[in-house]
Amino acid sequence: MPPRKRRFRLLVIHGPNLNLLGEREPDVYGRMTLAGLNAEILRHCGSRKVEARIFQSNHEGRLIDKIHSLRRWADGIVINPGALTHYSYSLRDAIAGVSVPAVEVHLSDIHSREEFRKISVVKPVCAKQISGKGVQSYIEGIDFLLETIGSTDRKP
Repeated sequence: MPPRKRRFRLLVIHGPNLNLLGEREPDVYGRMTLAGLNAEILRHCGSRKVEARIFQSNHEGRLIDKIHSLRRWADGIVINPGALTHYSYSLRDAIAGVSVPAVEVHLSDIHSREEFRKISVVKPVCAKQISGKGVQSYIEGIDFLLETIGSTDRKP
């Protein structure tokens, strides 16, 4: 009998200011809170048999430390870097350095907003970028990783 494959393990990272979802610029980001967003992510992960860990910080170094500390655990990363998207080469290097497939996501459509938001230094080290779909950006990011990586043979 072949060994049973373990569940896909997903790290979801929320960057700066996402703790203010539901309050901050609701015309741009909607009324869903971070707790509500996390509940939707966990619901979807449960339906897809994905084990997920979710982390939010307003501190760049903490996001990097979390990526580093879970690099051997995670099979994939879905990350919303927030404003760090546009200038954080250290976050970019952390994603590149751990060799875990990542998808960059954004709730709003960064390509139809201010000019500086159209630039992502993180995108080149991610397998895909999804924006402008609200919570669906995260759902599509999860599904993309599952479809492209599928069953994993990474060490438990």
